[in-house]
Amino acid sequence: MVSKKVTVVNAQGMHMRPAGDLAKAVKAHPDCEVTLTANGKTVKAKAPMQIMSACIKCGNEVEITCNGADEQAVLDEIAAMFESGFGE
Repeated sequence: MVSKKVTVVNAQGMHMRPAGDLAKAVKAHPDCEVTLTANGKTVKAKAPMQIMSACIKCGNEVEITCNGADEQAVLDEIAAMFESGFGE
């Protein structure tokens, strides 16, 4: 299991489009479980609505945890998405 803390930089936080992009990226790695912890809540990152339920806003710190096959590569990919602001 590996984890990393990132800060949300996109102005609108985790709304539907970045949540959908994140869920799609996570689903591409079915053998690795990815969870997000923010605002005292931990959610699985495979469904956009679950991600949005954590109410992650710009400036929030999010801990990404990956457990399973290729966990470090998956963590690096997901962290890069957050760090780039999901292209916004």
